[in-house]
Amino acid sequence: MDILTLINTYPKISIIIFSSIITLISTGVTAWLTDQEHMKSLKAKQKELNKQLKTAKPGDKLFKEIQSEILKISGTMMKSQFKPMFVTIVPFLILFSWLRKVYTPIMGSGWIWYYIISSIVFSTLYRKLFKMA
Repeated sequence: MDILTLINTYPKISIIIFSSIITLISTGVTAWLTDQEHMKSLKAKQKELNKQLKTAKPGDKLFKEIQSEILKISGTMMKSQFKPMFVTIVPFLILFSWLRKVYTPIMGSGWIWYYIISSIVFSTLYRKLFKMA
């Protein structure tokens, strides 16, 4: 039995399996290409600054300094996430083009929702499993 027969026979299960594999690869690449300890420390610092921001008064110098620091940390975190995205974007675009061609005749545009929901679930699971920030 080839893969297209399996997809046609079990479209919902197969898209969930594809989603789990693609999400595992994406999460693995992200874990490999980012410094997780640094990301965790940035998240902790950002969380602490957010607490301080709630107690500061809007318009104060301290309020603006805290906002500026939070923005700086957010920028650093975003830059760290670009490297894995650049590595995975082209292969994933090719794969999604193929998935669209295969699943749209079977499920219409509903296949993408199965993919998105299962991807969110698997991403959460894999991030906890890999102890990622």
